Formats: sequence, C-alpha cells, structure tokens
Amino acid sequence: MVTIRRHREPQPGQSRTIRFEGREAGGPVSLFLVDAAPGQGSSLHMHPYVETWLVRRGEAEFTVGDEAVRAFSGDIVVAPASVPHRFTHVGADRLELVCIHPSDTILQSSA
Repeated sequence: MVTIRRHREPQPGQSRTIRFEGREAGGPVSLFLVDAAPGQGSSLHMHPYVETWLVRRGEAEFTVGDEAVRAFSGDIVVAPASVPHRFTHVGADRLELVCIHPSDTILQSSA
C-alpha cells in the first residue's frame, strides 16, 4: 500500500520546515525539509547516526565538531554520528535543505 503525505502551506508565523518520520509510513528513513529565512538555522545538537544534508537552494554554513564549512545549492554535506553539529543560513535568499536521518524516527540530543 502506498502512503502519501500531502503538502500544506504553513499559516502566517508558523515554521516552514516540514518534519517527516519514516515510522509514520512504515519506512526506515526520516527527514526535515527546511525552508529558512536569512540568519535562521539549527541549534548545536547531535544524533547517534550520520546526518546527510542536501542543499537545494541558498547558502549555509555548517559547523561539524571543530570544523566550519560553507555549502551552496547542489552540495551534499555529511556529519558523522555523535559529533555536535549545526547549520546557519548565511545567504540573502531563502535556504532550502533536505536533512536526511537514516532512522525511522529522528533521534536528537543537545550538544
């Protein structure tokens, strides 16, 4: 049986980021679809698994452990398991990211 989760436009003031956990559809992968304004980003956190980001649009700075890197549209960034990381939108336009979690649920802890 196929499962589809339909897109809904957020209400004014509501986050534009979509969170999907694979267990909702019987799948082994979870993700965030991030749509962020300039200056927005995540707080420092970590996961017990590798996280992979695909930059769909914009420019972001990723901090992974002690390393900071810039990524642009089309770039793929990978953070190792159990290493503190975060991203910040450093461009002038919207930032769109796909944040891939190889788990049926998103497991996250503060760093």
